[in-house]
Amino acid sequence: MVNIDFRNPRAIYEQVKDNYRRQIVAGVLSPGDRMPSVRELAGQLAINPNTIQRAYRELEQEGYLYSVPGKGSFVSDRRDASDVHREELLSKLDSVLEELFYLGMDIPELLTRAESIRKKEGGER
Repeated sequence: MVNIDFRNPRAIYEQVKDNYRRQIVAGVLSPGDRMPSVRELAGQLAINPNTIQRAYRELEQEGYLYSVPGKGSFVSDRRDASDVHREELLSKLDSVLEELFYLGMDIPELLTRAESIRKKEGGER
């Protein structure tokens, strides 16, 4: 199920996309699983179908979904989709780290913050 927080400043399509991405990476959704139709999900979440369409389109561009005309969208079996996403996130992290170092943040402070986030997200790995 997709959870939307209307108080969250992030765009709704990003929340939908991130929810599904997490479910795919975690194995909650398996390769070949059919996704809810755009209209069906938009109705469940009470949001504009264009919002769902944008989330699905971006998930497809990232390799997490594929669409079959007349049949719908399905979870991709491409194993490298999460690798591509990981590299994109690491690139963003590099930029953020450069800026934080420029602002005077040190490595122990960053490590403490990273450990705090890891614990909050579900424990040690």
